[in-house]
Amino acid sequence: MKEMKGMINSDIIKPKILYYGTPVILLNTLNEDNTVNISPISSSWALGDYIILGIGLGGKAIENLERHPECVINLPDPSLWENVEQLAPHTGKYPVPNGKATNGFTYEKDKYAISGLIPADSVTVKPTRIMECPIQIEAKVNHIRFPDYSSMFAIVETEAVHVHAHHDIVLNEHHIDPAKWSPIIYNFRHYYSLGNPLGKTFRAET
Repeated sequence: MKEMKGMINSDIIKPKILYYGTPVILLNTLNEDNTVNISPISSSWALGDYIILGIGLGGKAIENLERHPECVINLPDPSLWENVEQLAPHTGKYPVPNGKATNGFTYEKDKYAISGLIPADSVTVKPTRIMECPIQIEAKVNHIRFPDYSSMFAIVETEAVHVHAHHDIVLNEHHIDPAKWSPIIYNFRHYYSLGNPLGKTFRAET
């Protein structure tokens, strides 16, 4: 057998989490009293106009979405990472669920105040948008699925109804300029921004 050149050694590991580099979103949902809860979320992906969210059970976000199936998916840029982290240890659920309490979460109802972010009215949905986030997506919930293989999370299927973008990242009216836009990347519980561009796909229009 010929010796394999450049063989790379690898290990079998059991990481506690598999957030291997996903965008951070701030999910706005409607509380019972029409105030807004803001939840940092690190599990999402888009297919056309549909955005799939992975949301932990026992928190305020999933409770709100079951009662009022609308939300705003806010995408912060790297300049807002500290605002995101201000939200991270707080929950809008009271009393704080035992699982969250043991992990250091505390109750905070006014998420705008604790994060230093500013609300902006939405066009169609009731939850407000976050003014500072360069991309804000008003969405309706089409379906919530509770998988039988896990009691930890729900899979929420949403549909974008309005997309707002800061003027300085818009290119040719309806495109986001990738040279000016960068999400916050959640990389194994650390915040990162995008690095240098490597190239573009053959379907890129900008």
